[in-house]
Amino acid sequence: MPPALSRLKRRDEFLAAARDGRKVPGEAFALQIRRRDDALAVRVGFTMTRRLGGAVVRNRARRRLREAARAVLAASPARGFDIVILGRPGALTARFADLVGGLRAALARGGVA
Repeated sequence: MPPALSRLKRRDEFLAAARDGRKVPGEAFALQIRRRDDALAVRVGFTMTRRLGGAVVRNRARRRLREAARAVLAASPARGFDIVILGRPGALTARFADLVGGLRAALARGGVA
């Protein structure tokens, strides 16, 4: 089983990624990538808007994106980044392999990995 992801939990961490981070749009999600000044592990946060649907729908999208992030970042040697994954409606309907491939490509466009 892949290791657990280090998580962003505090609001100021999410706001710093939105303010200072690089934005990478995608079909199923968008990324906000912020470089930190340390060499600690990559930290990941997830945000799902209410436009996505009710709580059950948002949680399903979050679970799918969390597993895709775990699959991609477990093998990544990248360190010193905060990544916020913003869920979009495509996260509910995309094949899981497409989510993983899209996340891998978006991280490369954002300068991580």
